[in-house]
Amino acid sequence: MIQEITSTSNSKIKKLVALQQKSSERRESALFVVEGRRELKHCLDAGYSVEAFFVLDSAYESLSREFPQMASGKVFVLSRQVYEKIAYREGTEGIVAEVHAKALTLEQLRKEGSPLYVVLESVEKPGNLGAVLRSADAAGADGVIICDPLTDLYNPNLIRASIGAVFTVPCVACSSQEAIRFFKENSVSILTAQLQDSSLYYDCDMRKATAIVMGTESSGLTRIWREAADAHIRIPMLGQLDSLNVSVSAAILLFESVRQRNG
Repeated sequence: MIQEITSTSNSKIKKLVALQQKSSERRESALFVVEGRRELKHCLDAGYSVEAFFVLDSAYESLSREFPQMASGKVFVLSRQVYEKIAYREGTEGIVAEVHAKALTLEQLRKEGSPLYVVLESVEKPGNLGAVLRSADAAGADGVIICDPLTDLYNPNLIRASIGAVFTVPCVACSSQEAIRFFKENSVSILTAQLQDSSLYYDCDMRKATAIVMGTESSGLTRIWREAADAHIRIPMLGQLDSLNVSVSAAILLFESVRQRNG
């Protein structure tokens, strides 16, 4: 079904803008917004279902060839004025989609052998979380677990910052207690990144089933994680500052695991 929209006051456009701007709207409707060709391809490849495509009129022909799913879905063709109303950023090649959310569970992350997980406790900034997801994808991590989240997984800033990695890496949001129980039940070694009472990260065995756990830059990890840890690890800091951005720390620790596992 193809429909033209030429007014920015159209109810479909208003709903789409609300989904972009309000986490409450995303939760209540179980829908979210994906903008851009690359991000949408990762989303579709991960098996997400699209409710509707919103396409710039001048880009419709090329996009219909690139996304054959449009042939059997709802498609709204927009004038440039309307498209600019919903475009979250410039250079998104004329396509935005309204997508049905998925809620993965910890059980769906269960894996035999030596899985590698990243855990982030109370990380608030979507940009940081998106960057961690990109590193997790590059390192072949088996899952990213967001504990006690302060941002939702379908925040447009997070999707943009992750360049679609939020779809390529399984992500679960849960409480810290649930995550710790899952790791203990599945014999996953919990490594907490912290300055106190810790060993250098490259002296720790990351070849077995491992969860690398990090907190916020301002307050670090809460006691529940420090007490549940099998080992405390730190990155050596040779300057005057005592912390790195959480996404940088995640990349360093993830690729140490890659180094150990691949010789």
